[in-house]
Amino acid sequence: MPDQRTRLLFVCLGNICRSPLAEGIFLHLARQRGFADRFTVDSCGTGGW
Repeated sequence: MPDQRTRLLFVCLGNICRSPLAEGIFLHLARQRGFADRFTVDSCGTGGW
């Protein structure tokens, strides 16, 4: 059976602060509410640092 999870990607310029923080906050809240297993979450940056 194919993976039925929703894929969610948080993007910012450098992937140093904003997108990893957004990923962490989202996962924290999703775990609190019991639906973290419905998502595959990641973060990335667009800048080539």
